[in-house]
Amino acid sequence: MRVIDGMHRLQAAILSGRTTIDVRYFDGDDDAAFLLGVELNVMHGMPLTLGDRTAAARRILVAHPEWSDRMIASSTALATRTVRTIRSRSSGEEAQSNVRVGRDGRVRPVNSAAARRLAGRLLVESPNASLREIARAVGVAPSTVHDVRTRIRSGQDPVPPGQRESPKPVVKRRPAPPKRADPAERLHSLERLRRDPSLRFTEAGRTLLKWLDRHLAMMESWNQIVDQVPVHCAESIAELAYENAEDWRELAANVAERGKVSWRGSSVR
Repeated sequence: MRVIDGMHRLQAAILSGRTTIDVRYFDGDDDAAFLLGVELNVMHGMPLTLGDRTAAARRILVAHPEWSDRMIASSTALATRTVRTIRSRSSGEEAQSNVRVGRDGRVRPVNSAAARRLAGRLLVESPNASLREIARAVGVAPSTVHDVRTRIRSGQDPVPPGQRESPKPVVKRRPAPPKRADPAERLHSLERLRRDPSLRFTEAGRTLLKWLDRHLAMMESWNQIVDQVPVHCAESIAELAYENAEDWRELAANVAERGKVSWRGSSVR
């Protein structure tokens, strides 16, 4: 009998003198209730802050370390790379898993190369075992085990070249940022979007307009804020600002893909 979502609506009903309110019951444990509350509050009403969503991702990682980064990102409205960073910084004492459960419910190994080598060893040690039995034991698809068996029989490495570990990652230079529109142009674009009924009269549209408006308002006072940033906080603030910028770039890419259009930061024209 705990409110998972709708505390403000409940308080408004009480203040207006109502004695009853329609509800939808949810039956589940504390972790499931917490996850539902996060998913319901990342978009509508007053969206959760980045700090709230980051804290939620940490808690979900502790409760469900086997969930994929993309699955957790979709529940917390974070970028996948942000969840990956949070996972990499998590304490070594926290539970970890060698597999990941994706949004489609399928279980996949974290290291496909290691899973393929294990499947190859089991194929040699248990030649009478079926492909499905080995796939279930290793945590890969039967088709993957079939490919491993085919490669072994032809004298090849069970791991394709593209999935083998490279000795060192190649560091690429960041491309020069595209020319940015000045604040006046951005404000003009935002005003045009505010008049669009498909955004004004939908919950998701209003939320998006709030995000854009808040960002433009912040730009006006950036210089004063930067001048007063404590030196000992500079690294942490710069890192968070960079992560936020990457989140906006991912949002831009997803929106552009949905609309089948190009955008300033896109390399596809």
